[in-house]
Amino acid sequence: MVVPHHPAGARLARRRLAEELSDVVPPPLLADLVAVLAELVGNAVRHADPLPGGVVRVAWRLRAALGGQQVQLRVTDGGAAAGPTMRVADTDAADGRGLHIVSGLADRWGVERDGLGQSVWAEFDPTEITRSDLAVAG
Repeated sequence: MVVPHHPAGARLARRRLAEELSDVVPPPLLADLVAVLAELVGNAVRHADPLPGGVVRVAWRLRAALGGQQVQLRVTDGGAAAGPTMRVADTDAADGRGLHIVSGLADRWGVERDGLGQSVWAEFDPTEITRSDLAVAG
């Protein structure tokens, strides 16, 4: 799907992802997917150029795997002078934690660049207990 290169784009992407995957993945995993997608789209809007047409491309892919669905999220934008990097945020900073959230919830994440821009992706492997379950239990 494509969303506007605007803060509202993250809301549209989250809503669509939740609607399409609510019957496919367990609720704790869906919560993690929605949180990570919001961070990735938000980062694209704040730090990168739009794709032609003033948009950001958002995609997800599910693959059957032992124990459940493996999910990959991908957000493609027009790129920026500097690629995404994890920053050190002061405890009272209003931002700077997005990729820490992505890294904490996803099993893997990375960046791919091509002549049109960049894609930031995050992958989630199926597990019996998701990270959200552990956070609530801990």
